[in-house]
Amino acid sequence: MGTHGATHIVWDWNGTLFHDNEAIIGATNAAFAELGIPPITLERYRELYCVPVPKFYERLIGRLPSDEEWEVMDAIFHRYYTEHRVGCGLADGVPGLLAQWGSAGRSQSILSMYGHDELVPLVRGFGIEPHFLRIDGRTGPSGGSKAEHMVRHLEALAGVDPARTVVIGDAADDAVAARHVGAKAVLYTGGSHSRASLEGVGVPVVDTLTEAVTVAEWLAA
Repeated sequence: MGTHGATHIVWDWNGTLFHDNEAIIGATNAAFAELGIPPITLERYRELYCVPVPKFYERLIGRLPSDEEWEVMDAIFHRYYTEHRVGCGLADGVPGLLAQWGSAGRSQSILSMYGHDELVPLVRGFGIEPHFLRIDGRTGPSGGSKAEHMVRHLEALAGVDPARTVVIGDAADDAVAARHVGAKAVLYTGGSHSRASLEGVGVPVVDTLTEAVTVAEWLAA
């Protein structure tokens, strides 16, 4: 149950709580290689990345991938990512931030577009699962927006008021999803988007998750 009247945080996972940039760029370049697309740097990735993901590929190669190309690239991406995520860890300070937020009587949850069956054991493996009211990963096809998933996520959280909810994520789509349900958003520069690409979204942008939590308290006050 949520704590009535208290601020609730919906955390993103990849690129936010989970610092997986190296696995992401490696998996992206492995998928690109399948179509003969030259590899890109992390900096270039963060300048161009967007949702839906096929649109990101269009920015890079000048056309949308065909359905067949997308299926192949998506499968390669996820296979490579699964192999290389084992070398990634939580972002700096995450366990302490989660514990402090909960000890103050406030609630939090995770909503990710990473596959649900992979997400839950990964979170559990870091020993942080007890901090969350709910952990939801993506069900269904990959590559789309988080907005409708956010609707279902908040509906499943009894006692959580969207108006007192703040979404913390690393992508413009996190702010879109927050706006879709009447929540606030804070965007973090440590993941998939550069600061320049986030600053045009119209929500606060921060460089650390400690700052994100501070801003979240202020936004929902």
